[in-house]
Amino acid sequence: MRALYEVPAPAKLNLFLHVTGRRADGYHLLQSVFMLVDWCDTLHFERRDDGVLTREDLTTPLPADDLVIRAARALQAAGGTPHGAWIGVEKRLPAQAGMGGGSSDAATCLLALNRLWGLNLPLSRLAQIGLALGADVPFFLRGRNAWVEGIGEQITPLDLPRAHFAVAKPDAGLDTALIFRDPGLERQHETAIISGFAANPYGFGQNDLQPVAQRLCPAVTQALQWLSSQGLQGRMTGSGSAVFAQMPQDKVLQPAPAGWQVRVCGNLDVHPLVGWAPSDD
Repeated sequence: MRALYEVPAPAKLNLFLHVTGRRADGYHLLQSVFMLVDWCDTLHFERRDDGVLTREDLTTPLPADDLVIRAARALQAAGGTPHGAWIGVEKRLPAQAGMGGGSSDAATCLLALNRLWGLNLPLSRLAQIGLALGADVPFFLRGRNAWVEGIGEQITPLDLPRAHFAVAKPDAGLDTALIFRDPGLERQHETAIISGFAANPYGFGQNDLQPVAQRLCPAVTQALQWLSSQGLQGRMTGSGSAVFAQMPQDKVLQPAPAGWQVRVCGNLDVHPLVGWAPSDD
């Protein structure tokens, strides 16, 4: 196999996000449900036999040492392969949105190069590599909507009812680290249980990061107000600044302010690349 083209990297939405504590090493303990949606980046891969890794930005310019290159480098080292790759990235997911775009790209890179290089590493090994890159990467590798706990490494698959969502990303972005360092962040949310969530999956809980995010980034409040003006009950996903709301399939959204990215998304039952790596479950 010499190439893999049109390989998707879908976004996620956090249906809720509770901060339940903090470890001695400073990492925050979370509970959340991660839901895959059909807003995707697209990656392309061509095998190189000289060991060199290159990335070409086909849409939005990315940082030189982004998660895609870091994932490729980590897999190359873990697999001991002599191969390299050209990686083309069509970036459509917004950055600093709380939608996991960079982590999803990294997961897709690991799955695709594991196949392209013939490494055949199991999902558990890819997840170890992925967790070192970012807490959300193992979720995208596992490929199923999930109840997520700990620092992101405890993943329990969930089935979710099909639904449609309005997603709005204002032009301003947010730095995740600033929110988690903020002294005003609520860090002692009572622990939830899956059965409580299952009774009301699209109305359960809250996003504990949202109040801090709204204070640091007024555009988050503006985006929530824009959803509210259309009769939609919105909340922020992840660390923002994107917000979302469940919506009727036939609803038409009003125009958004200039510079915003807005999309109507459907949720996915599974990641498009489920089965690309051997399962060891």
